[in-house]
Amino acid sequence: MSDIVGGADLSGSVSVTAESSKATGFDANRIAEVKAWLTSQFDAAGKDVPDFEYTPRSINELHKIATLSQAKTQAAVIVANDHRQKAAEYRSQAARIREILESVGLAQESLPSNVVSSAHVLAKVANLLDVRDTELSSLLVAVADLSLRKTAVEEKRAKVQQESKVLLEYTRKAIARLTYLKRTLSQLEDDIAPCEAQMENWKTNLAIMESKERQYLQEYGYYKLFECRLYLIALVTPQRLVTGYWLRWQSIRRIWGRKQNQFLIL
Repeated sequence: MSDIVGGADLSGSVSVTAESSKATGFDANRIAEVKAWLTSQFDAAGKDVPDFEYTPRSINELHKIATLSQAKTQAAVIVANDHRQKAAEYRSQAARIREILESVGLAQESLPSNVVSSAHVLAKVANLLDVRDTELSSLLVAVADLSLRKTAVEEKRAKVQQESKVLLEYTRKAIARLTYLKRTLSQLEDDIAPCEAQMENWKTNLAIMESKERQYLQEYGYYKLFECRLYLIALVTPQRLVTGYWLRWQSIRRIWGRKQNQFLIL
């Protein structure tokens, strides 16, 4: 992908002369590298390089992408070569072990099926425990590590179960509280109509009481004025006439007292 080097000409692309390169600050080597990289990439995909204008910004960005791509490609090639070399070594070692087993009469074809199955299971267990040799100490270390991981997983599971129980209890309490609040809200909504009727009744009674209050205040002012007049008459009138006025005033006060009691009852 990135092994093509040189200044390959692109069909249909915009050419940049040396004078324009000097005028715009282009780097001819960088442009050539970008063109070569674009050609290799589009040729690998079986497509032509699209036409576009080479600007300092586009060349700079494409050069960064090309450099990164080439580095990634080289790293991938190194890893692939290493894997191929290791695969060849493993195949060589497997052939050597196969020859040794065949020389002692332990070839896979001559072994019973249950022995072959047991060997596959043993290999899977070794891969699972990440055991790279046949030493007993390595097996014991792998088993101990597996036990530790199992214990950690069990502790984490117990912790999660405990947290789940706590959250479940909170959820149940929240649901019970929500049910109670809904029931209370329903009761309050049912009480709205009677309360509104009672409020209307109180408003009517309040209007009546305000009207009675104004009436009684007016009468009270009249009676106070009459009492003052009676007092002045008593100063200049004989005792016999004063007694008559006094009896009349007592009768008026009794009537006023009954009206006050009616007002308080309302």
